[in-house]
Amino acid sequence: METMNNKQEKRRSTFAVLFYINRTKTRQDGTCQLLCRISIDAESEQVGTKISVDPDIWEPQEGKAAGKSRNALEVNKAIEKLTEKITGHYKQIQESLGFVTAELVKNALKGIAQKPLTLMKLFDEHNREFKKRVGVDRVKETYEYYLRSYSLLSEFLMKEYKTEDVMLKSLNMSFMDAYDLWLRTDKGMAQSTLSGHIIILKKMTSRAVSQGTLKRDPFMAFHPEQPSKVSRHSKLEDLERLMQCRIENRTLCRIRDWFVFSTFTGLAYADLKRLSTEHLRQAGDGSWWIHIKRKKTQTDCPIRLLEIPLQIIEKYRPERTGDRIFNIYSRTYVCKMIHGLEEACGIGRITFHQSRHNFGTHVTLSQGVPIETVSRMMGHKSITTTQIYAQVTDTKVDEDMKRLKARTVSDKVSLYEDETLRAGIRYPVEKKASINTQPLNNVSV
Repeated sequence: METMNNKQEKRRSTFAVLFYINRTKTRQDGTCQLLCRISIDAESEQVGTKISVDPDIWEPQEGKAAGKSRNALEVNKAIEKLTEKITGHYKQIQESLGFVTAELVKNALKGIAQKPLTLMKLFDEHNREFKKRVGVDRVKETYEYYLRSYSLLSEFLMKEYKTEDVMLKSLNMSFMDAYDLWLRTDKGMAQSTLSGHIIILKKMTSRAVSQGTLKRDPFMAFHPEQPSKVSRHSKLEDLERLMQCRIENRTLCRIRDWFVFSTFTGLAYADLKRLSTEHLRQAGDGSWWIHIKRKKTQTDCPIRLLEIPLQIIEKYRPERTGDRIFNIYSRTYVCKMIHGLEEACGIGRITFHQSRHNFGTHVTLSQGVPIETVSRMMGHKSITTTQIYAQVTDTKVDEDMKRLKARTVSDKVSLYEDETLRAGIRYPVEKKASINTQPLNNVSV
């Protein structure tokens, strides 16, 4: 107990309030401004006052004015009141946060509103600020995702803790583990979905640290498991069945056609929705191209239009009401209705974003288009990202090996042994072709 008291005493000794004047800066009447320095844990903040001090009566050792003159009494009374206020703010912040800094005390003294001390209030503050940036440098879909995450966290607090909010200083790894488990079990979330909400929770505690309402991030060492990203392209037979299926419902028919259009162009939903006539250009050879700057990465995407997407453009030309090529439904409605195609066409589960994976895998890479070209058309900044979308299928491997076999079938290949290399491949030495006598075969320019 004595050791604990000593530690507490040592902790209290780090708090100090010092009053002083700057003699190098005097006012026109010869007086100096009374200044205050708040020091806590080796950090300090300066606070100015409106009190003027006659430098002749100031006692720097005592930190107050000497004598009983009117100015001395006024200065010492101001020092007493200010010290009382600073001490009160110090104790109040210490009790509410569990720690205190010189900046927090200074802000409280100046009447600057303190940042939220509870998790849900902090989350709400973040969302309100984010909403103001929608349409400037943020998108509505991300804002709606934050609202969804806020709703989930609020539901979790009510069901597991029987409360509407919790203090930030009470957060610990047990809270994170409980939230993680609740999302998995009660909400049945897959790891990829769950990770998004965990990352948002971590963002809130990081925000609290930057605002000074948390001394350290309780979730700093926690990193949600990130599942390996794999290509989510449709099965080729499902894609063929979807394209050949006769659909009577006009809404489903439109969504199917937009899905197929994205399959043959690689456009994401956000880019398909804003696709307009200004993005369509005709080349000198008569071919049509899409030239659009991808919304997510702001990279240029040059995409040549094949016959199927050209037919879809012509099909919906009469429905145009402006420059937009298609009158695309909202993302939420498209995601909801696209599952109707599964039953209508007798195919497996699909999402609209699968169309982009289909373009990378079935339409381009599997047809021999180099991955560098695929990356450019899809607007990726790194080929590593393209590799997630463009998966080499077994069919592609089989075709490549057949071509390799065809090229080597006429070559006489044999094994030999020597003293330095136990086994190796020996190709017959070809005679050097004379210039302008042998035709060049299989060369494309």
